[in-house]
Amino acid sequence: MRKLVLTFGIIAGIINTILMRSFQPLYMQDGQMDMGKGELLGYISMIVALSMIFFGVKSYRDKHQEGIISFGKAFKVGFFITLVASVIYVTGWMIYYNTDETAQQFPEQYLEYMIDELKAEGASEEKIAEERAEFQSQMELYKIHAVMIAATFMEILPVGLIISLFSALILKRKE
Repeated sequence: MRKLVLTFGIIAGIINTILMRSFQPLYMQDGQMDMGKGELLGYISMIVALSMIFFGVKSYRDKHQEGIISFGKAFKVGFFITLVASVIYVTGWMIYYNTDETAQQFPEQYLEYMIDELKAEGASEEKIAEERAEFQSQMELYKIHAVMIAATFMEILPVGLIISLFSALILKRKE
């Protein structure tokens, strides 16, 4: 199982990292990020890459379990593929964030995006000031590598867990 998990996890992580970088021109305009489009493309790339969970669980069931797998075992395989893919995703983001000037501008651009959203919703100046202060506080924490790693894991891990859950439900097969 270890080789299969590593193989499919590495493939998923590489696909996601390549798509993350490849989609950049689609959400960048004049040095500014289109946050809505970037978020959408980010989740699309995660779903595409993490489809490897389904194929990994199916491969494990068919080649190593003689076509039979319980929900729990299928979910376990999917979970471990998710972990491997997530480590690669986080590593890719850490490298990108720490070496690319555009990526380093992300927190400030995201803050402005959030403020614009609040203004569009008609939030009071007091509410906007509160949100700005809270976000700036969070961005100070984000500068700590351990916090950045944890936050980045929380982007991809839930998506992988959901895909693992659906894969296990679809692929489980009893004798």
